[in-house]
Amino acid sequence: MLPEATADGVSAGFLTALFTATSAVCVTGLIVEDTPVYWSGFGQAVILVLIQLGGLGVMTFASVIGLAVLRKFSLRRKLVAAAESKSAGLEDMRSVVTGIVKISLSIEAVLALILTLRFWLTYEETFGDALWLGVFHSVSAFNNAGFALFSDSMMRFVSDPIVCLPMAAAIILGGLGFPVIVQLRKHIRTPRLWSMHTRLVLVGTALLLFLGTALVTALEWSNPRTLGPLSWPDKVLAAFFQSVQTRTAGFNSVDIGEMEATTWLGMDLLMFIGGGPAGTAGGIKITTIGVLLFIIIAELRGEAAVNVFGKRLSRAVHRQAITVVMLAMALIAGCTGTLMVISGLPLDAVLFETFSAFATVGLSTGITAELPAAGQIILVLLMFIGRIGPITFASVLALRERRLHYELPKERPIIG
Repeated sequence: MLPEATADGVSAGFLTALFTATSAVCVTGLIVEDTPVYWSGFGQAVILVLIQLGGLGVMTFASVIGLAVLRKFSLRRKLVAAAESKSAGLEDMRSVVTGIVKISLSIEAVLALILTLRFWLTYEETFGDALWLGVFHSVSAFNNAGFALFSDSMMRFVSDPIVCLPMAAAIILGGLGFPVIVQLRKHIRTPRLWSMHTRLVLVGTALLLFLGTALVTALEWSNPRTLGPLSWPDKVLAAFFQSVQTRTAGFNSVDIGEMEATTWLGMDLLMFIGGGPAGTAGGIKITTIGVLLFIIIAELRGEAAVNVFGKRLSRAVHRQAITVVMLAMALIAGCTGTLMVISGLPLDAVLFETFSAFATVGLSTGITAELPAAGQIILVLLMFIGRIGPITFASVLALRERRLHYELPKERPIIG
């Protein structure tokens, strides 16, 4: 709210400052004011710091919670967990945090170098401006934040693979999650040593990226306001870039507000799923939806146990996945209905905005700034809950184990 944070030197209002700060620290990317126009260099630097702390903080917090869960386990469970992850034992907290910071800064540095050189040599920015643009967008990309220093986000680079593809790679890496990145560093050439978690995240990520690209390509191919005017290679590049953004990044290289309503619906589902746990992505996480999918497959086959990549899934995980999904859907449905009542906006646009906020994506149909104050506060709460909610709630479920010394008689209702 400092006057120095805005371009015109007039203090931002409390709600504008709160919304922007929440969006940055929750690495979402939704905005109520145009970032490069409204905020000064100082204000942009504050946003950058919040994005970095938000990304590192969430990753660190998720890893801390993971270790806390393991430390609650008995010795037998610790040994089982170590065998599952092909690890000799539990790592100490210092090495975990140090590893997160090193991986994050290394990826950001490589992307910043690529973008800086591209902006400087190709787009004729001064070296200082190119460096600032490179650093800001590299941090925003790896942390899946989606904040951009261009008023049209990345639309001016829709046909530039040297800008789009490295950014997409950083977003994907951030969305995989720290545990997956660490295991890939150790066993990149020996897939047989990968854990169930790593396999679920990698297979799920590849599948969702392909489906997202196919969805956007097919539905927007002839849309004159999005992919229509582009050549076919540029159409595929733009569709892939937008598919990557549903991993919860929030940049856009085409106008989201001009997309077909059917495309919005498909992107809603992709945003809801999100990326991998203990990373910079949001959503209910790929592992959660993967567990539900394997539960359905086992039920359709009539199998008593749920098997995933050669391992049997704990029944406690079944309940956790179902609970997280149902609570998330209830929250989104309630907030969508409330926003429609107080804003009078159509369902498709409001639903997209709600999914984007909860999944900390940042993609927008352009209605965020139009929402009344109460609507923007709802989005602030959604971003906050979406960032810490799934991790916190899943951890509570894992840590809370209530043993009963009796069982009630069984009975079953008619299903379907």
